[in-house]
Amino acid sequence: MRVLLTGAAGFIGGHVWDALAAGGHEVVAVDAMLPLAHGEQAPTPDGVRRLDVRDAGALAAALHGVDVVCHQAAMVGAGVDAADAPMFADHNDLGTAVLLAAMARAGCVRLVLASSMVVYGAGRYTCPVHGEVEPSPRTTADLDDGRFDSACPRCAERVDWALVDEAAPLRPRSTYAASKLAQEHYALAWSLATTGAVTALRYHNVYGERMPRDTPYSGVAALFRSALEAGEAPRVFEDGHQARDFVHVHDVAQANRLAVEAALAGFQPFNVCSGTPVTIGEVAATLSRAHGGPAPVTTGQYRPGDVRHVVASPERAARVLGFRALVQPEPGISAFATAPLRPRPGSG
Repeated sequence: MRVLLTGAAGFIGGHVWDALAAGGHEVVAVDAMLPLAHGEQAPTPDGVRRLDVRDAGALAAALHGVDVVCHQAAMVGAGVDAADAPMFADHNDLGTAVLLAAMARAGCVRLVLASSMVVYGAGRYTCPVHGEVEPSPRTTADLDDGRFDSACPRCAERVDWALVDEAAPLRPRSTYAASKLAQEHYALAWSLATTGAVTALRYHNVYGERMPRDTPYSGVAALFRSALEAGEAPRVFEDGHQARDFVHVHDVAQANRLAVEAALAGFQPFNVCSGTPVTIGEVAATLSRAHGGPAPVTTGQYRPGDVRHVVASPERAARVLGFRALVQPEPGISAFATAPLRPRPGSG
């Protein structure tokens, strides 16, 4: 198939390109080469066409003969501050809306959308007394006192995490999360209006070689890795017991290949995860051991917008897409300790 791949020069996009090409697909690779992601003077990689998805005219030419669009282009990160909201809305939401309109004009009716687990907000929790509940928001006073676990809104008992499936309520808690949910909403509306097919891949914590180095928009694994390279101990926020699902970028790329090749109808969301939860403290400790660096330091610091636990169910992706992660967190994170990273934007 002929696949238009947006964000092809990015961390995940580059691996998706590799997987699609290995699967025999013809890839039309485009990327806006935004300075925040690639640096001010970064050359456009070989085989990549410089294209901003907000440019409807350029998209019309790029979509010629395309069977499916694999949309990876986005501004990423939790949102460093409230001033980031227009940036996320511009690149993620407007860019996706322009792309969908261009697809409709070109008669391209299949989209694979890079979404995110951040659309689930605080995740899913159960109380030992009241069953599944939406926990009370964590207050600044509790966080300052080191009370990091979420509590039942009815009895104030500590609640435990449960696996989040694709039918869970979607409650974004950051500007980035709001923009990713808006992308899904635009794609759903487009699929209804055009009878087009959308496969929304909700990535969990992606890591692996060619990951960007430490910037305000990097993932925590890259921040820990960069600290170790500087001879410093990884600094773990809260008490380090926050649970997440870390999925290797090779598995994410294969999930995209399967989604491109699947003949699914309508709007179909899928968790893309390893299926093996780990804590942030375990990630830091694994990296430290494998790198041979100093042990992590648990700081008790926190970010007000962070959630305590978000852990995914892999079952729907396995059943419908045939996707199961091959790289499990312990060996994958150990290998990441010495894997090549992408230079910081602007550092060459």
